[in-house]
Amino acid sequence: MIFSRANFRRISTLKQIMEAKIAESRQRLTKLKKDHGNVPIDQVTIDQVVRGMRGMKALLTETSRLDPFKGITFRGLSIPECQQRLHGKYREPMPESMYWLLLTGEVPTFDQVEELRGELAKRSQIPAHTLDLLNSLPKHMHPMTQLSMGVLSLGAESEFMKAYDAGVKKSEYWISTLEDSLSLVAKLPGMAAIIYNNVYKDGKTCDPSIKYDLSENFGRMLGFSDNNFFELMRLYLTIHCDHEGGNVSSHTTHLVGSALSDVYKAYSAGLNGLAGPLHGLANQECLKWLLELWKVVGDNAEEDSIAVYVKETLKNGKVVPGYGHAVLRVTDPRFLVQMEFAKKSIDDCPLCKIVALCYKVIPRVLKEHGKAQNPYPNVDAHSGALLYYYGLREFEFYTVLFGVSRALGCTASTIWDRALMLPIERPASMTMEGLEEFAAKE
Repeated sequence: MIFSRANFRRISTLKQIMEAKIAESRQRLTKLKKDHGNVPIDQVTIDQVVRGMRGMKALLTETSRLDPFKGITFRGLSIPECQQRLHGKYREPMPESMYWLLLTGEVPTFDQVEELRGELAKRSQIPAHTLDLLNSLPKHMHPMTQLSMGVLSLGAESEFMKAYDAGVKKSEYWISTLEDSLSLVAKLPGMAAIIYNNVYKDGKTCDPSIKYDLSENFGRMLGFSDNNFFELMRLYLTIHCDHEGGNVSSHTTHLVGSALSDVYKAYSAGLNGLAGPLHGLANQECLKWLLELWKVVGDNAEEDSIAVYVKETLKNGKVVPGYGHAVLRVTDPRFLVQMEFAKKSIDDCPLCKIVALCYKVIPRVLKEHGKAQNPYPNVDAHSGALLYYYGLREFEFYTVLFGVSRALGCTASTIWDRALMLPIERPASMTMEGLEEFAAKE
């Protein structure tokens, strides 16, 4: 008997819904391959090859889609639609509700959200060997390095590897992968909180409670007690959870997972990509820039003084962090919902007011300087200011928050990779000489 099957009695509704969805999706994929397998969907250029495969259509990702002019949609739902339709404790959706949506493609009922919330809470206990590891790490080690190591250590209890070693059928790989994914998502907030308290506080972390949702437990373990901060965590963890499959953390998780590494190894690798300065570091870089701006313009900033500062930044050959996006050509909807959160929940934050003024000023200045392809703010332009306001001011920890959130999308996609029985990823590479030979033929 495969060990994971017994565990799934506790989450039978989720498993049953996914089984039906997977059967349907397998039929669709089989038909696509059989009837249209040779249909071209893109033309690869030399420029794309040497510029990080930018914009190349090469991955199958079911959980989310990024439209240049509409922004991100999760299983077809925009962020405002998610806020309206997904269950939450107050205004913002709970990450548990979003996770159900990513896994099944369906908006969950209240009872289904409660089922998943309770299941994740039950799984939140961190094994002793992982606790010992995290508590043994030096304080000067970067929090993302610690989180990646902690996630990797969880693989000692991987249900997928037990099932694989027992000879489970390929068509059932997804079942034990779902088991591992639920455990990973459940344990990440506690692991992140332990790292936070070990590095920045007194090393004491309270235990999570079965009565709270994932976001409130996370906030309490970090040492917060403000309901508005818990709401911010719900918003933050929801809007950062997924962003198609081509970004570094998502693609890395998919790539490593395609070799049938368990989800702990795959997501640990994804976290290592997220830790890179060009990926997950952007929100803290943006906050640093905003704080410097705040020093110059003061609490009562005006549009003219901000415009002068922005022009000086550009004159010095620097970019304005938090503005522009590789895909989006409009204001990032994730920025807009954070700005709306600030309006509803915060009355006395000069930094948030500066962010709102920047939104009026910076796109205009960037257009004047010929940077009109996408002069609009992205998600990072606001997230740091909100965290700073509530007292979470340890910049190096911000990427850890991102990592807790992105696990929802990465694990959901890994489960579906196994469900659709996708093969190992193996693109071809070329030498520069080979590219030159292609160019010479034109």
